[in-house]
Amino acid sequence: MTVIVEKPPVVRRTNGRLPPPLPPTGGGDDDERDPQGGRPQLENARLATMFLIASEVMFFAGLVSAYFVLRMGAAQWPPPLQPRLPVLVTGLNTIVLLGSSLALARTLRDRTDRAQVLRGLAVTAALGVLFLAVQGYEWIRLIGYGLTLGSGAYGGTFYSLIGVHGVHVLGALAWLSIVLAGVRRGGYLEAPAAGLRACAMYWHFVVALWPVLYVAVYLL
Repeated sequence: MTVIVEKPPVVRRTNGRLPPPLPPTGGGDDDERDPQGGRPQLENARLATMFLIASEVMFFAGLVSAYFVLRMGAAQWPPPLQPRLPVLVTGLNTIVLLGSSLALARTLRDRTDRAQVLRGLAVTAALGVLFLAVQGYEWIRLIGYGLTLGSGAYGGTFYSLIGVHGVHVLGALAWLSIVLAGVRRGGYLEAPAAGLRACAMYWHFVVALWPVLYVAVYLL
């Protein structure tokens, strides 16, 4: 039987100098050279949600800009004989929506107790439904007082801005309901919980957007 012994590679000199050392391959015990030792990558679900939020920011920035252009060009705002907006009730409703975001943030701190996560998501959804219910009731009252989409720029911009935000809250509620059903079946809680965190990111965005609209439309 013939035994083949591999010889180590011969290091040849080039112009009297040794060639440069080979680049590291990630082996050994050096964590800095280990390709698996870097920072954790951002999950696709959260990355996609970030892009979605960025597009929504630009969309609402355009709506708010158009609102201020129409308002600055009006001789009087709000126009005479138009009902005034319910500032106090909507302010209290703003606290309700902010409370939903706080409840969701506290829920994400500890995902080990599924029952607690379910309660937190249910509270968040209930506060979101309450917010929409109060907004809908105020809309019915304003329409009864004569503020409609046909009430010139005042009514058109009000229902466009506030209505579009209401649609976003409704969409966030639908997403939250899907996550709630998934958690009830035992999903969404294993690390890194990308689906749950992505839903929370969008909910926090929708909540954070509302105070901006409230100040711009109701207070200024």
